Amino acid sequence: MFNTFKGSLGKYVDFSGRATRKEFWTFVLFMYLSAFLAGIADGLIGTDLIGNLVVVGLLLPYISCAARRMHDVGKSGWFMIVPFYNLILALSPTVPEKTE
Repeated sequence: MFNTFKGSLGKYVDFSGRATRKEFWTFVLFMYLSAFLAGIADGLIGTDLIGNLVVVGLLLPYISCAARRMHDVGKSGWFMIVPFYNLILALSPTVPEKTE
């Protein structure tokens, strides 16, 4: 699971290609877990520096992973900015495409 997260971080500027459902949700899980742990560290220290650095540092890899996930479902990466479409996509059953 951690190797999937490391693989997504390694492709942080790769907006082409595809990301599987497991790769995307593993990245989201570790991103939120990292932000949560950084928030705890910030609470103990009394600053907001660590949490902000973690969120800013993971923003570009998250956008690239989300764009690759949109490519995997057969849509353009620009569909990420349409929130209602994402809700409809999340609630609809998925059928894997057989494209090369």
